[in-house]
Amino acid sequence: MPAAFGIGAKTRQNDLDVAFQFSFFTGTSSGNNAVHGGSAGNNTLNIRQAFLSFGDASWGQIKLGRDLGVFGSDAILSDMTLLGVGVGGPAGGSSTLGRIGSGYIYADWKGQVQYSSPNFNGFQVTGAVVENFRPANTVGVAGTYGATPSSTQNTDNLGYEAKATYDFAANDVTGRVWVSGITQKTAGTLNYTSSGFDVGAKASYAGATVVGYYYDGEGLDGQSVLGGLFNASGNKSKDSGGYVQATFVVPNIGTKLGASWGVSNSKSSDNGATFNIENESWIVGAYHPLTKSLNLVAEYTSQEIRNQASTSARKVENDTVSLGAILFF
Repeated sequence: MPAAFGIGAKTRQNDLDVAFQFSFFTGTSSGNNAVHGGSAGNNTLNIRQAFLSFGDASWGQIKLGRDLGVFGSDAILSDMTLLGVGVGGPAGGSSTLGRIGSGYIYADWKGQVQYSSPNFNGFQVTGAVVENFRPANTVGVAGTYGATPSSTQNTDNLGYEAKATYDFAANDVTGRVWVSGITQKTAGTLNYTSSGFDVGAKASYAGATVVGYYYDGEGLDGQSVLGGLFNASGNKSKDSGGYVQATFVVPNIGTKLGASWGVSNSKSSDNGATFNIENESWIVGAYHPLTKSLNLVAEYTSQEIRNQASTSARKVENDTVSLGAILFF
């Protein structure tokens, strides 16, 4: 994760819960200048959250501004590697990836108008109208992720995301079940619609937690630029994947031990691109709370990226050992 500093406040005024949040992020590693360019190595200030919200428990909440996307948000927030490194990936960068591109699509931080319903005995629905995110870049035209798209690649202004969640508690078992969806049109030379759905579940009992997650769709992630970033490659791909994870908190010690396996598949569908990529990884980790704010982290990741359609770079292997600490206060 990048380093972050958040500023927020909330109050109750005229029968409304009113709040705002600003969160400032920056990477702590040098990054890969060959990919990201510049002496900063993409290590620049990134304001990922800048929103206000208002509502009431009787009718719900409205959020305006930039925040985590709705589709895929529960997948990334349930990932144990948020406290660690996860997959290394071939591209580098100023922050680590967790399971992005190897088990789920990055929910990312999007300008949006979002509505969340009241909580009906654990059941809640959320919908958002978002900025048309990451206009398509084709490798042949734009070169790399983040470059200016071709003038013939126009996009509609809006995308749409929604999810439904159910939080449950039965005796000593607690957990959540969720389903979400996304749709976004890309017009111009690459006239297609990105769409997808996911389903997941998380359950905890006596220090043990298990997570299962699956997604499927089209035009979500071509994997050919930076794996897991929504629509970054500008290809109408066939996409699917998911991950399973199990963690256990050792009694009287507090150390959380975990293991997970995940995979993301992306196949070319049309517009001249040719790829058939499978991004698979195994991760084991230990996360120890040295204090209530300071966690020590150790992880090992084994990742394989295979492109069955490539004649030159058919397989890339990444093995990562990481040791470190993360502080919340």
